[in-house]
Amino acid sequence: MSKTGKAPTMKDVAREAGVALGTVSKVFNDIPVGESYRLKVEEAARRLGYRVNSYARGLRADKTYTVALILPSLDHPFFALLADHICVALNKHNYRMVLDITKSDPHAEMRCIRMIEQDKVDGVIGLTYAEDLQVDENLPYVSIDRFIGANIPCVSSDNFGGGRIAAERLTALGCRRPLFLRLGSDVPGETDKRGAGFVTYCQINGVDFGAQRFIDRHGVEPVYDFLEACYRDGKLDYDGIFCSTDLLACQVIRRLRQLGVRVPEDVQVIGFDGLRRPDTGEYYCSTIVQPIQQVAETAVYILLNSASDQFPGFMSLPVTYAPGGTTRE
Repeated sequence: MSKTGKAPTMKDVAREAGVALGTVSKVFNDIPVGESYRLKVEEAARRLGYRVNSYARGLRADKTYTVALILPSLDHPFFALLADHICVALNKHNYRMVLDITKSDPHAEMRCIRMIEQDKVDGVIGLTYAEDLQVDENLPYVSIDRFIGANIPCVSSDNFGGGRIAAERLTALGCRRPLFLRLGSDVPGETDKRGAGFVTYCQINGVDFGAQRFIDRHGVEPVYDFLEACYRDGKLDYDGIFCSTDLLACQVIRRLRQLGVRVPEDVQVIGFDGLRRPDTGEYYCSTIVQPIQQVAETAVYILLNSASDQFPGFMSLPVTYAPGGTTRE
């Protein structure tokens, strides 16, 4: 509290720190000042219990210090983890996050885009599946896992490389007939390259393989039906499976075990995402690990520095392989 008993102001902080009011303003608006001055101001603010009025600060700077995140859902653990990392990354820059769950509804996605045009948020990070999504190339927007336009940055993991690594690992571990399974959107996106990398590796190396793609709006039942059709005389037609996500891998493993197929003894399974169990920190399955935190931090950094032209239109971050008990290492 200030000496008057009221909430402290910037003038009170300046008086307490023994610096000019302009110096206090610079510190709270992230404008460079001498390190000794910054420390004096921050210490004075702590002693007085001063809190920056982000709303008033936004009005002065013509900003809301708010970013909207568009996700199709939080049902998928990858989306939930991505949202968590983006929120943390924004908080480090004193920005808030508004989460918009769209269920892949194109109208909901466009409503979020309109928020930028109405100056309700300073930018949008979107992981979208609406086929006809239209984003003005002059708006602050960063896309994840989907290339929308030449002037709209896209951040993704190396999906093609991940598919190639999965095929290489399965064959190196003794699989003679691996299978790729995908359950996802019918709207083209970067994640489609997971299957492309898998197929390309198999074709180049003369590996006998299979590939099946299913649309997520039909649910996981068609995948189960396919697996049952491939189960003959107590044996699956394939001895290795690469699933497009860890979630699908877990669903496939559960169904295989219900059929009496042992994992990894009979069939080895690799997923994609690198998700870990919250209780033990272990991977749910052997997996292609994408750097989810780095994807989030990169998207935030590009968005908050969107006025710069130093970023390429597409950024692909490296992935790695990690055994998780569903392959025979």
